[in-house]
Amino acid sequence: MTDVWWGVLAVCVGCYALKLAGLSVPAVVLEHRFTVRATALIPVGLLAALVAVQAAAGDREVVIDARLAGLATAVACLLVRVPFLLMLVFAAAATALVRLV
Repeated sequence: MTDVWWGVLAVCVGCYALKLAGLSVPAVVLEHRFTVRATALIPVGLLAALVAVQAAAGDREVVIDARLAGLATAVACLLVRVPFLLMLVFAAAATALVRLV
């Protein structure tokens, strides 16, 4: 077996062990206030990280371009509580205008 397949096998075993460990956690731990609150916030953090990577990532460096103008416009619309579809239109328009200039 090559090194790649040993790595794949190790990741498979690790994922299975992690799943098994998660299933063996007592219910009292899962129902605790802190655990419920923390698990509710994990998707928010992951989504924010994905947005940041997509907005500022280049090939191997941080890129500041028109995408950040669209992101800034979307954040401003979010703070003013603009409806989601309208926010997308504003962000796309801001990105297009900056790319035009």
